[in-house]
Amino acid sequence: MAFKLDINGKAAVVDVDPEMPLLWALRDGLGIRGPKFGCGIGACGACTVHLDGEAVRSCSMPVSSIEQGKVMTIEAMASDPIGRIVQDVWVELDVAQCGYCQPGQIMTATALLKRQPNPSDADIDEAMSGNLCRCATYRRIRAAILQAAAKISEKKA
Repeated sequence: MAFKLDINGKAAVVDVDPEMPLLWALRDGLGIRGPKFGCGIGACGACTVHLDGEAVRSCSMPVSSIEQGKVMTIEAMASDPIGRIVQDVWVELDVAQCGYCQPGQIMTATALLKRQPNPSDADIDEAMSGNLCRCATYRRIRAAILQAAAKISEKKA
């Protein structure tokens, strides 16, 4: 079945089974490789994308459930002002070790900072708790989120 999707601000058509997870429609159907397969049950966060600005797990979301939603992947984060700041800080603080989980980490952190521009440690813990990092870069992730929040705040001042 053909689905018309809005992916990273562009119209895309993917002809897949309605129950196919969005992750596989993106990766196999459209060649978008940023979202990663980690667990397949939405527990690790490696597949995180934004759907209408909210961080969602694409591995457990059927493509048929997207309807008219706007999907943004890590490939488009540089065009988003907050996403760009998050990516820049990630590089500046050398957050990634192996890097496999980092697209999902960045997508989740960006969604957090859009809804809560000055997050507390508890806000960060809650938002990021579903994103696992096998390399345990959690302290660097927290530092990057806090530094990105400070840079966002500076830009607004």
